[in-house]
Amino acid sequence: MAKKLLPLVIMTLLSATSYAATPPDTLVVAQGLDDIVSLDPAEANELSSIQTVPSLYQRLVQPDRENPEKINPVLAESWQPDAAAKTLTIKLKSDAKFASGNPLRPEDVIFSYTRAVTMNKSPAFILNVLGWEPDNITSQLKKIDDHTIQLHWTADVSPAVALNILSTPIASIVDEKLVSANIKDNDFGNAWLKLHSAGSGAYKMRVYQPHQAIVLDANATSPGGAPKLKNIIIKNVPDPASRRLLIQQGDADVARDLGADQISALTDKKGIKVLSIPSAEQNYLVFNTGNSANPLLNNPAFWEAARWLVDYDGITKDLLKGQYFVHQSFLPVGLPGALEDNPFKFDPAKAKEILAKAGIKDAHFTLDVENKPPFITIAQSMQASFAQGGVKVDLLPAAGSQVYARVRAKQHQAAIRLWIPDYFDAHSNASAFAYNDGKSSTVAGLNGWQIPELNKATLAAVAEPDAAKRLELYKTMQQELQHKSPYIFVDQGKTQIVVRDNVKGYQQGLNADMVWYDRVTK
Repeated sequence: MAKKLLPLVIMTLLSATSYAATPPDTLVVAQGLDDIVSLDPAEANELSSIQTVPSLYQRLVQPDRENPEKINPVLAESWQPDAAAKTLTIKLKSDAKFASGNPLRPEDVIFSYTRAVTMNKSPAFILNVLGWEPDNITSQLKKIDDHTIQLHWTADVSPAVALNILSTPIASIVDEKLVSANIKDNDFGNAWLKLHSAGSGAYKMRVYQPHQAIVLDANATSPGGAPKLKNIIIKNVPDPASRRLLIQQGDADVARDLGADQISALTDKKGIKVLSIPSAEQNYLVFNTGNSANPLLNNPAFWEAARWLVDYDGITKDLLKGQYFVHQSFLPVGLPGALEDNPFKFDPAKAKEILAKAGIKDAHFTLDVENKPPFITIAQSMQASFAQGGVKVDLLPAAGSQVYARVRAKQHQAAIRLWIPDYFDAHSNASAFAYNDGKSSTVAGLNGWQIPELNKATLAAVAEPDAAKRLELYKTMQQELQHKSPYIFVDQGKTQIVVRDNVKGYQQGLNADMVWYDRVTK
């Protein structure tokens, strides 16, 4: 594929020494992009890609920006649920078009869901919750007429949960005609969509150069309305100190993923605003129980000891300086049913006692971690605090994409990971942490945790029709994972975004995909 050349103005903005105000019709965002594996919505499952996909693609339904518990129609005009038949009959917007100009058709919906399930990339487990699998997906999708489609599912979930699942990034609708023209070796257009877009979102891809920049152009015909600005440039700036310099000098309009020190230095600076936004982002330590090279990783006594070897307060208050708060449950604060008690604290003496009682000596493990804050900060703290309990931790820092690849290949012993719910429902996290069917790429599956009883509990909770009873089931599940699992939930984030004070209309919600640039003005 021929390499696309970036226009001179963009190259100038990407220069580390441009020192010039950004153009009035262009938003320049400085952040790290090295975690991106793909911008294909059926594969994208990293923080930076999940933040970008909503600008390029739309779903049939999406969460309300102000109240994410409410689901709004986007490419759908209306829907008719049938709980008994496990169907949603969805009327599509008759005038909706993709950025290519191709009209939205039921065939595009069928193609989008079929390719996402059949390719079975990392986020496919979200659609698997509906019982959709590669061998049955075509039978679950039916075109009724030119503007109507009927979706059927086999799993025991309510239409409300089904709608929540269809509001996630992997359920984005792609332009079948455009993607089909770029299929190679029966890949459903995956190689092409890693670097291009085929959606109906407020923006369309001009060019994506991995590890350098994403450049988006306005899509004036987007069904959601044309965006306010003509262009967005998301610039890869791996170093937080450099991101701070760019926003401070006016060479960037928005800076993401700044460390606590950078935020502190920018607070109250002229021309700059620091936005503090509630986030469902959580950091956790996980042991790969399926890694036979280190049997310690599958020892519940070691998991118990490890819970007392994390300096939770030191990490959140001293190192991350209030950007995160201690939270020790798999449901984040903000989702209904989340536990907010934190039963563990740093107590190396207690950990040593647990290890001695279990006969564990010379404890050690390697820890995969992204070489950027907050992950490397947390890992370095753990290396020091675990040492006080007699546990040796060898850090394996790497770019985000490398860490994702190692974890997905199940090559890690332990890892510091980030999790954000895929949709605004407790099942989003329960189906990741407390479910392992041996096929899906859930967190439990990627870490080899065999949990037949928890599988049953997870399926029972999502099928429970009584809302109050359902929340109680999730509370019980959280308590079990809090005390008896290979996960150590450390903290929950408060996203801090730095913007120039002339930037208006930027919105971001609790979940990672709730990043909206379409109403931004300068």
